[in-house]
Amino acid sequence: MIDKTLFIKKANSEIILVQIYVDDIIFGATKDILSEEFVAAMQGEFEMSMMGELSFFLGLQVKESKDGIFLCQSKYCKEILKKFEIESCKEASTPMPSSCYMDVDAAGKRVYQTKYRGLIGSLLYLTTSRLDLMFAVGLCSRYQVNPKESHFKVAKRILKYLKGTINVGLWYPSYSPIHLIGYSDSDFAGCKLDRKSTNDTCHLLGSSLISWHSKKKACVALSTAEAEYIATGSCCAQILWLKQKLADFGLKISKVPLLCDNTSVINLTKNQI
Repeated sequence: MIDKTLFIKKANSEIILVQIYVDDIIFGATKDILSEEFVAAMQGEFEMSMMGELSFFLGLQVKESKDGIFLCQSKYCKEILKKFEIESCKEASTPMPSSCYMDVDAAGKRVYQTKYRGLIGSLLYLTTSRLDLMFAVGLCSRYQVNPKESHFKVAKRILKYLKGTINVGLWYPSYSPIHLIGYSDSDFAGCKLDRKSTNDTCHLLGSSLISWHSKKKACVALSTAEAEYIATGSCCAQILWLKQKLADFGLKISKVPLLCDNTSVINLTKNQI
């Protein structure tokens, strides 16, 4: 009901899942006979080629084992480093320094806009599997209209961080408890230009990270508590969507704890969604 490109068929205790993306189809089943029937039905109607077991999809590398599934973009990382000639640079320990201050830098030297936008676009695609890059890349993306050397320097530091974390990715263990939990955070007046905050949320199903986002708010919060409330509201909305999504898979989750680091809204964790 939530995702119109997802199709599910259940046969007694067995299940087959089919996900469509443009002209690509990913499918999997708990029993081989279901997959074989699906392939035969599709090839009987359409001209299709089977690519075999999923190992690479839209820049994502998929490594399966009996213990779980590992998703990463290490090949894509290497291509970016080569493209922007950062292969032999010194590694950075974090995507950006904690004391980093970015503004429009009106007096700064301009850089080639196309190159800066190309770098930001490449980094944005990496956030598909790299939660640790979300905030830094989002901050740099705000200055694509008139980029300066100071902005490009911060963006290049993200590449230096990537050089030392090429093989970082997402791990989904085969056996994990089925419970959903959400986390939210906000930096009050984090942007020094317009005093707007940035909301950050993430959601885990058991020990598996399944959803995350980092977004600058459209309004100005008048207090830390208000900023946290808005972030918590975004987290709640995503949780409600995820509950409906999981219901399509047959997973009924009644209560979801929501955690926040601010004492003024900590009572929300007592009232589960």
